[in-house]
Amino acid sequence: MQTEINTKAANILIVDDQIVNIKLLEKILKQDGYENVFSTIDSREAVPLFLEHNIDILLLDIRMPHLDGFEVMALLNEAITDDYLPILVLTAELTKDTRVRSLEIGAKDFLTKPFDRLEVLQRIHNILEVRLLHTQLRNQNEILEQKVKLRTAEIERSRYEVIERLGQAAEYKDNETGNHIIRMSQYSRLLAIAKGLPDSEVELIFLAAPMHDIGKIAIPDYVLLKPGKLNAEEWEIMKTHVIRGYELLSGSDDVPLMKTARNIALTHHEKWDGSGYPYGISGEEIPLEGRICAICDVFDALTSERPYKKAWSVEEAMILINKESGHHFDPELVPLFESILADVLIYKQKHNDNLLVENDEQATQNTYS
Repeated sequence: MQTEINTKAANILIVDDQIVNIKLLEKILKQDGYENVFSTIDSREAVPLFLEHNIDILLLDIRMPHLDGFEVMALLNEAITDDYLPILVLTAELTKDTRVRSLEIGAKDFLTKPFDRLEVLQRIHNILEVRLLHTQLRNQNEILEQKVKLRTAEIERSRYEVIERLGQAAEYKDNETGNHIIRMSQYSRLLAIAKGLPDSEVELIFLAAPMHDIGKIAIPDYVLLKPGKLNAEEWEIMKTHVIRGYELLSGSDDVPLMKTARNIALTHHEKWDGSGYPYGISGEEIPLEGRICAICDVFDALTSERPYKKAWSVEEAMILINKESGHHFDPELVPLFESILADVLIYKQKHNDNLLVENDEQATQNTYS
């Protein structure tokens, strides 16, 4: 609801090199109840005073030494680019040239000398109404923008929570933990930053990474939860989780997040040398987000305890990752991952699983599934 406008509380600045004109205008304004009237006879002080006191209307003489009114208006236009300039020009000679030039550079109205009290008050009131309405509207828009930002942030948080829980559903079924997807997505974010990707792409990878194994929901329990080593037929079934994940995330071609999530789900088991699955693509044919998540997924899987395996040491995991540079992993990403390793380990320590080790059977196969 629009609030009542109090023009009498407005900040008024008078700039005129004739002190008699200033005194007359101050008297007229104060007698009419205006509370905040500032003035100067030095035009060089006009812009600093305008900015310092958040002026709502400027009564500006045209013919002055140092800076004339046109020059003052030009400086104000440079200093204030996104606001309504409430300038009332004071002049003894209101020629056509003065009117046109003043209006072109920002003047809103004119007062001719000698001043008429009623005209002074009415013209000032008219400009102040517009100025204060504009300010009120701008403030309301800023409040609305802030509310939209807060609401958008809430939606983003909710969206990420839903995505994370979808990822956890697959991880829990696979005897993994929710912390795995939290860690892996954070590592992916750090690696994407190290790669120099734009913030928007970093955010997409961070949000999409938790869904990398969502397709495991569609894998039969007798395969996914088998305590022993998978036979050849079962392994082929297990590998289909990437296709199933891609299918589960399909249907939203115009949503960048879902496109990124599909790419990661489908390609995070592809290998740089073409020996991965499901399609055996190689090198830069593999989407960058898939290559990023591949390193982060394997590192976390290797260095995490699971009921079926012991955790590898960080040194052992990095030896393998370096050995697989140019084979399993993008050779450009491996040194970048090493460069963020300190941050990765800090985050890993804060989000540990603390799982008891039951046995290390099937460690290698499950680590790479």
